[in-house]
Amino acid sequence: MQELPCCPVCQSENSYPDEGVIICADCGYEWDPAHSEVAEQDERIVKDCNGNQLVSGDTVILIKDLKLKGSSQVLKKGSKAKNIRLVDGDHEIDCKIDGSAIMLKACFVKKG
Repeated sequence: MQELPCCPVCQSENSYPDEGVIICADCGYEWDPAHSEVAEQDERIVKDCNGNQLVSGDTVILIKDLKLKGSSQVLKKGSKAKNIRLVDGDHEIDCKIDGSAIMLKACFVKKG
């Protein structure tokens, strides 16, 4: 069995071939194995809970209630965050909801 290369974006080993391209099962990145030179990407790809790609400046909506660590505040499902900023790290989204500056994981939001 031929071993498939790691994903050039997220370095995951969970990749599979599909119609002449290789797809990463973790981040969804697709690349052509015939072209060994993969273009370096400066920005990482961030997707919401539905698989839509997010970019800085988007508006997102919470899909579930979230309790903020270190406080008794709860962010309610359906709260909007306008003009988000994508950042590196465990929490991909930096935004303000109800006047509070917070960081969110993309899996808890949908594009609005």
